Amino acid sequence: MPATGGARPVDPVDRAHLTGVTRPSPPIHRYGPSPHLADLVDRYWIPVWSLAEPSTQSTLQHPVCLLVVSNTYARMYGVVRGRSSVTLEGDGWAVGTMLTPAAGRLVLGRSVATVTDTHLDLAEVASLDAHALVAEVRAAMATDPHDPDAHTLAVAAVEQRLAAHLPVDEQGLLVNELVAWLREHPEVTRVADLAAHAGLSERSLQRLIEQRVGLSPKWLIQRRRLHDAVEGLKAGEQSLADMAARLGYADQAHFTHDFRTVTGMTPGEFLGDQPRR
Repeated sequence: MPATGGARPVDPVDRAHLTGVTRPSPPIHRYGPSPHLADLVDRYWIPVWSLAEPSTQSTLQHPVCLLVVSNTYARMYGVVRGRSSVTLEGDGWAVGTMLTPAAGRLVLGRSVATVTDTHLDLAEVASLDAHALVAEVRAAMATDPHDPDAHTLAVAAVEQRLAAHLPVDEQGLLVNELVAWLREHPEVTRVADLAAHAGLSERSLQRLIEQRVGLSPKWLIQRRRLHDAVEGLKAGEQSLADMAARLGYADQAHFTHDFRTVTGMTPGEFLGDQPRR
């Protein structure tokens, strides 16, 4: 990675990953971006697996696009409005880039609403020089996909392409700030409050979020609430009624409905599958 001498580990806690005792995760290495790319990249994640049986990994994706180069495919993913799942088999690895909310449109060259709930082969993303990028990442990971030095080389290949999209435009910086602010203010449950913070009308906010995230401000708030729920349940929070109130739901039934609709499980079922503390 440029000017760093190595990749930078970051906090491994992931509020989006729907793991449990019956849904374990493979080892995942996580790294932060080079400082000059902080407006474009949230983090890199590199899972490495060796499985006797297929394993399905499910997430509640953050409101960002993803770039993934694996040993078998290379894709750009738009935001998925529900649960996102991938099945891992045999031996493999992936080098994932979690972009910022600003970055998807810059990399794609158009509104990310065009890739909501779907993905593109990386070769369809003209700005990335995908053929060379994929070759460099796979060459870096070929010898030992667990090796941090391999991770540094693979991430450097990604960062070289992403740097071409700097500096981030004013609207991009605004949407980055809005998503970060919303994450830090769990009391916010109304689109009007988000619009007021942005200094925009609700209609203008709607256009901004659709262009940069691919969905609506209402979805953005709901996803933040569900991420907060996953984090609380993983931490062993026992009172679902108290959790529902903390998250701003009218009652536990509404919370359970939202959680089950998106994850396929009730909050109680998810809590019951967490490791005992």
